Amino acid sequence: MTTTSLATGQRSLGDPDISYPLWPPLTRGCPRTSSDTMSYPLEIDYDYARVTSDFITGQGRPRSGLDRWAPLLPPLAAPGLGEGGTPLIAIGDGVYVKDESRNPTWSHKDRLNRCTVSAAVAIGAPGVVVASSGNHGASAAAYAARAGLRCVVLGSPELPPAVASFLSAYGAVVLPVETAHRWPLTERIAEEFGFHPVSNLTPFHTGHAFGPEGYKTVAYEIAADIVDPGAVFVPTGYGELLFGIAKGFTELHRLGLVSRVPRLFSCEPAVGGPLASALRQGLPATEVAVGDTEAYGIACPVNSYRGVRAITVSEGRALTVDDAAMHRAQAELAGQGLWVELSAAAGLAGLRTLPDDETIEGPVVCVTTSSGFKDTRVGDHHLAPVDPSWENVRARLRAEGIRS
Repeated sequence: MTTTSLATGQRSLGDPDISYPLWPPLTRGCPRTSSDTMSYPLEIDYDYARVTSDFITGQGRPRSGLDRWAPLLPPLAAPGLGEGGTPLIAIGDGVYVKDESRNPTWSHKDRLNRCTVSAAVAIGAPGVVVASSGNHGASAAAYAARAGLRCVVLGSPELPPAVASFLSAYGAVVLPVETAHRWPLTERIAEEFGFHPVSNLTPFHTGHAFGPEGYKTVAYEIAADIVDPGAVFVPTGYGELLFGIAKGFTELHRLGLVSRVPRLFSCEPAVGGPLASALRQGLPATEVAVGDTEAYGIACPVNSYRGVRAITVSEGRALTVDDAAMHRAQAELAGQGLWVELSAAAGLAGLRTLPDDETIEGPVVCVTTSSGFKDTRVGDHHLAPVDPSWENVRARLRAEGIRS
């Protein structure tokens, strides 16, 4: 039983015959297939022949954190925070919720940043830099702090209160700037100060090669709990989570540990939907105008080719959902005791808006990506003091339908 990484190198998604050494991590995608008009990401390749048949059960490996899945992850040089191991909760009619809000910084991004900050540690970078309006920045700041690295976050001037509090607590240097300035500044900070970029640097999103590998562990955990789901519905921005889940199931199928790769459904805001647009047009990537939406975490103007690959290999489909559908899904989840960010409810919203004649064989998993504390309106709901007399309290309760 191996407990160390079996990673062997970086492989181009633009041309799988093109590969690169594992080090250094290439943070601008594949240099041989990418151009000024298209950016092809990289993925990590492994020595799959050395993966043992008890990979899912994990005999002899740690039972918590991403360390449990170390053989099929890049080297985990940074210390963890107990990320992963999130619950799979049944909400009825064969539907399960994979609740990623239970991660250390209350979002799925912790799986990604354990891997990206590990890359920074391994190459000896003094810090990390990230362009993010929310969960990614908070998570990167936490893992950088844990690893003893500095962190610079180029965020939005409209950072949600909970996210701003996270960043301040972890000691990150937070620079709220307009979106157009974030990526050029990320590159300049990386060049001048030697900080390792853990977010995107290209016009069509490539992101960090190591990051989506962390998201594969969502698939591993689902397989450990229910083995063969029929479909997984995923809130989708740039598509890194979507790709990671697809790759995780593809690996398990390749190893003979699951019988199929479930269909993947991407769920984007209807006011944008670049992945859905790219798939409709048969293109690797597109750029769209993004309208107003409260689902700021997944409101992206461009897609990554990773999302196209995920939908294609899983024979899935790209869905778009409006804010009203996400609010209904958010309320449904709250009725089950799960409070999630509006963006995080997009997966269940996608499932609930499927046409009646589209059937799915087997259990369905909806991934919820982050906590309701991350929403922009948190803190706006103020409660007025109540007259404590029994007559008033009883009348209030009866008005809410509570009867003795």
